[in-house]
Amino acid sequence: MALTLYLHPLASYCHKVLIALYENDTPFTAINVDLGDPGSAGMVLERWPVGKIPVLHDESAKRVVPETTIIIEYLQQHCPGPAPMLPDDREQLLQARLWDRFFDLHVSTPMQKMVLDRIRPAGSHDPFGVSDAHAALETAYGMIDGQMAAGQPWAIGDTFSLADCSAAPALFFASIVHPFGETYPNLAAYLDRLLARPSVARAIGEAKPYFEMFPYRDAMPARYLAM
Repeated sequence: MALTLYLHPLASYCHKVLIALYENDTPFTAINVDLGDPGSAGMVLERWPVGKIPVLHDESAKRVVPETTIIIEYLQQHCPGPAPMLPDDREQLLQARLWDRFFDLHVSTPMQKMVLDRIRPAGSHDPFGVSDAHAALETAYGMIDGQMAAGQPWAIGDTFSLADCSAAPALFFASIVHPFGETYPNLAAYLDRLLARPSVARAIGEAKPYFEMFPYRDAMPARYLAM
């Protein structure tokens, strides 16, 4: 298969797909996209007019695959590797999909609300929305801490899955904009395991040259800068 992934190395949703690719050593070509540059953005828009990244292009099948969860499922279906990201067991599959959506909707979404608000022009900030985002993350942290209290290494049990691909970048960036503190030890330990995973460390390491672009760069823990 001839796979091309249109991405930006700092984008958390791009990390999610990269982690799945790296877990399986899947060959692909990465093309960095600057959505602020019309020429660069055009490469995405002509394939997916919504203009969101990442977008996967499968040249062999002449197929464009958008949306992170769908991309990971497509990869497993059409070019499976040694580390399936979706379990065969139907109950486990439901759990993987549930927690994948949880991390996307209830961790990544409020985190991105806070990040985007910081780069808004003066006079257009949304302090009420940012306050809601902090509260949403606090609720999510408590739920994840409870999920991990059973002592399993990964989001749904002993096997790294789609849910963990979603969790890693979401929690990495969320822990910067709304730190865990000492309130959620199970969550903190889970993030430490994620960051030690080679596929996750690789995706974040590739983002390091772009950390200066992150609006909360001044709040990044020293250990993140050293990764």
